[in-house]
Amino acid sequence: MAMEGSNITNSSSGEDFAVGCLLSIKTTLGEEFNGQVMTFDRPSNILGPKHGPKRNIRFLKANYIKEFSLLGQAEDPLDIKKCYIDLHSLQAREELALRQAEADAERIGVGVTAEAQSIFDALSKTLPVRWDKTVIVVMNEVRVSSPYLADCVSGGTPAANDRVKKVLELERKRLQARGASR
Repeated sequence: MAMEGSNITNSSSGEDFAVGCLLSIKTTLGEEFNGQVMTFDRPSNILGPKHGPKRNIRFLKANYIKEFSLLGQAEDPLDIKKCYIDLHSLQAREELALRQAEADAERIGVGVTAEAQSIFDALSKTLPVRWDKTVIVVMNEVRVSSPYLADCVSGGTPAANDRVKKVLELERKRLQARGASR
């Protein structure tokens, strides 16, 4: 059934989104999935279907539903006797997501140019790197200061310095080639 604006039911009573309904949904982004309605909030126009092999619940703004069809009615998905929430698994997922977000945030330089960030990203593909304010620290020993040229490399062993200088020079050439092609 096709959508008309934000009205996502095909009947005036709105029974199609009753808790427990099984729906086949196609979003405006081309994603297709089947799910069981866990909740529908008419004022915010948000549908909460449960779907997938792990039976995850997602919240979907009904405006993003392009088409849906009613597949049937199932048992009450909110039956307390049949509900199980693995809190340990949820806490582990949350901790992992937080650690990943913190690691991602640490990889973004504060107060540095886009070019400096590109150099950092290139170095991080093959070497362990981190930011120390605006200085790139490679392998916890080699430091690359602004303007991030081979002459700005200091500390560490000669072999480590040579490796960092080589990556810097290659990344600078790549950035220049990309800039020339624009």
